[in-house]
Amino acid sequence: MSRSVLFDTETTGLNPLNGDRIIEIAALELINDLPTGENFHHVIDPERDVPADSTRIHGFTNAHVQGKPKFADIAQGLLEFIGTDKLVAHNAAFDFGFLDTEFARLKLPALDRARMIDTLALAKTRFPGMPNSLDALCRRFEIDLSARTAHNALLDCKLLAEVYVELTGGRQRGLSLGANGSSNVTFVQYTPTGPRTPRLIIPDEIARQAHAAMVARLKDPLWETLVPEATP
Repeated sequence: MSRSVLFDTETTGLNPLNGDRIIEIAALELINDLPTGENFHHVIDPERDVPADSTRIHGFTNAHVQGKPKFADIAQGLLEFIGTDKLVAHNAAFDFGFLDTEFARLKLPALDRARMIDTLALAKTRFPGMPNSLDALCRRFEIDLSARTAHNALLDCKLLAEVYVELTGGRQRGLSLGANGSSNVTFVQYTPTGPRTPRLIIPDEIARQAHAAMVARLKDPLWETLVPEATP
């Protein structure tokens, strides 16, 4: 059994080194990459004003955070929830940077980058040249976005958990390699287990063009050296 924690933050801005702070954090427990229902969630008093530009993104105002616990009040509970397990986030370096800055204020150690799993990096590897925001991935995987009228850490975690299942579907238990008896080409055979079923993604013309442009930059791609076997 493998445990990991998927998390997301909402902040007062983009740069913790310029004084921006976390105003919401949510985390979901995953067992074997699937949500268990256990979660950690807090709206936080950032101890500074919430800029209007940030409010337009996530909807939080100064009134929403007034009287909420400070990061120092929830830090120990957060550390206990995440434990020493892998940490999954979309554009994970952003969230790790904010958490590290908050921990540093409390003289706590930074998060080990070896724990980081970045779903944005996974998506870019799987869909090179295509839009890979959380919204774009949800639309690609036909995940319902109707409740996402603004950024919200807990809702974003729940959506990202569904995206993560889809992104990791190719690494599921049951994946096997085999040799095709009619050729020398090795192929990947998927054996779906549980709720993970590989989903066919059909790119549109814009995505095809972006992919073709990416491939054109590669030097001697292997697949262009493979010649399909003639049908008798």
